[in-house]
Amino acid sequence: MLRVDVEKQLGEFSLHATFTSEGRVTGLFGASGAGKSSLINMIAGLVHPDRGTIVIDGETVDDTAAGIHVPTYRRRIGYVFQDARLFPHLSVAQNLDYGRRMNRLPSDPAQHRRIIDLLDIGALQDRRPGKLSGGERQRVALGRALLSRPRLLLLDEPLGALDEGRKLEILPYLVRLRDEANVPMVYVSHDVAELRQLATQIVMLKQGRVTSFGGVKVLS
Repeated sequence: MLRVDVEKQLGEFSLHATFTSEGRVTGLFGASGAGKSSLINMIAGLVHPDRGTIVIDGETVDDTAAGIHVPTYRRRIGYVFQDARLFPHLSVAQNLDYGRRMNRLPSDPAQHRRIIDLLDIGALQDRRPGKLSGGERQRVALGRALLSRPRLLLLDEPLGALDEGRKLEILPYLVRLRDEANVPMVYVSHDVAELRQLATQIVMLKQGRVTSFGGVKVLS
């Protein structure tokens, strides 16, 4: 469960968002500049709200009135960006293991194999990121995030830098994650077709305000 009730002033732009989602994939939808990335960065703990609360899986991670702000590294969140952000000097296998090691988690070979199989990245283990296609890099980034064992996965336009062919290649993997990985996701996009295929609930943002919330029918 994700509960958000926040306000933030960013220069001339003001964000005021309130919603509660229990969906497997909560889609944040809106035009460029609507406040989607600012909102997901507040959920991640990278941006402090000026006022309000954020609750993830029953834990209050932000409460401005009570002076609570749980730092990003303690929120147990996986974050996948548009540009993958893999470490170029590390192999795919080393990139995948980074989140587990940084969080000092014990090795779990069964989970490791399950994620690799789910994302079909077993054959890429020895390669460096520079030798991967855009779609392959994003699948490795997804694997790295999942292997850190998050309770919430944040995806900020993960297909935004890919051409249509690569988008069609990776969307089925995202659907498999939704159905099989058992990790709730917040998915930022301005692409209606992507969200119709993937999201279970939609938060529609316009000029920093939630204008609609509900099932994918709100995209109609």
